[in-house]
Amino acid sequence: MRKVILSSMLMVVFTVSFVSCREAADKAKEATDQATEAAEEVGEDLKEVGEDAMNKAKEVGDDMKEVGEDAMEKAKETGEDIKEIGEDAMDKAKEAGQDAMDKTKEAAENTKEAVKDKMN
Repeated sequence: MRKVILSSMLMVVFTVSFVSCREAADKAKEATDQATEAAEEVGEDLKEVGEDAMNKAKEVGDDMKEVGEDAMEKAKETGEDIKEIGEDAMDKAKEAGQDAMDKTKEAAENTKEAVKDKMN
């Protein structure tokens, strides 16, 4: 009788132990599945964040390119304006020089005529 009771108790212990191990394995599998799902969601979120960052960087790059092009256009316009001002200044200097030459020539002719008249 003792053997029957001990055998029955042993069977109950093995059954409880087997059921407990199976529940633990099921819980571990469920936890693994949840962890995998969470990791996939994090991966998708990181991918979205990366794509957003790339898009923002591209927009900033495009804006910087546009600003650079505008700056280059303004610099070109300024250079053309400076060139035009320089050309105008050169033209005026040439005119002033020519006027001075003409007046000097005229004064020399007048002096020559006056000296010639005085000599006669």
